[in-house]
Amino acid sequence: MTDGDKIRSYRDLKVWQRAMEAADKVLDMVENGPLAQKYRLAGQIEASSASVPANIAEGHELGTRRQYLKHLYYARGSLAETRTFLEMFQKRNYFDAATARAAWSDYNEVGKMLNTLITRLEQGMDDTDAPDPNT
Repeated sequence: MTDGDKIRSYRDLKVWQRAMEAADKVLDMVENGPLAQKYRLAGQIEASSASVPANIAEGHELGTRRQYLKHLYYARGSLAETRTFLEMFQKRNYFDAATARAAWSDYNEVGKMLNTLITRLEQGMDDTDAPDPNT
């Protein structure tokens, strides 16, 4: 890793950057489509999509590998929640199929990046250090 590639903040993480882009697209879909009139449903997908990069950032800043991993698991859960809402809302025609597919693709990419990061962080831990993903 060169000095230019050094991670100084969560903002330097490609997975955080990609999650921010994906969340921004979802927020745009909500604001500019029929879901804007469904406030409760709109709020749920807004919260879950925003939670992905927020948990990545929060975990990174907590300073311990254990806490970082725990928040990456939360981010992965929020990602699954967001994908579920995307599919549900597309079936209800709140999003057109092409827009929903593009968002789904974005979140698949973020999911792969998250899984890679989680795997790399877990490789340096023994069983006593590993966070319980259920807590």
